[in-house]
Amino acid sequence: MGIAGALVRSAFLVDAVYAESGREFGLTPQQGQLLCVLMGRPYGMGELGGLLGLAKSSLTGLVDRTARRGLVRREPDPQDARAVRVALTEEGGALADAFHTETCRRIDALADGLAEPERGALEALLTRVVLDNKVPAVFKELDEGPVPVS
Repeated sequence: MGIAGALVRSAFLVDAVYAESGREFGLTPQQGQLLCVLMGRPYGMGELGGLLGLAKSSLTGLVDRTARRGLVRREPDPQDARAVRVALTEEGGALADAFHTETCRRIDALADGLAEPERGALEALLTRVVLDNKVPAVFKELDEGPVPVS
């Protein structure tokens, strides 16, 4: 299959799991991504756009729709009075935690056919690819504790 084919097909597989989990939690894939990114901390709009790969207008619409559902809120940026940050509400934090936990469980189950040493090797290799390419840590690991709500 080759590395490119395997990684692209793996990305499609993970995206499909993400979308399926989202449907079950009443979230679009983009809303699910937004909630998971915000689990770590609030972000400014510019930073969020970069992390999610969204243009300003697309991000504004996503945040507006998610805020109308009561899952996120805009708050003043303490470092820049002209800017706002996006943060999870209490309801959004609870939903993000449940969605994240279930989605991680499902993604982890994709490798159920691998023996434990193979799972370890896959984890080590994927970790190296991610770190070598300086992919930002935006998706909380399951063992990192409760979702912070600001």
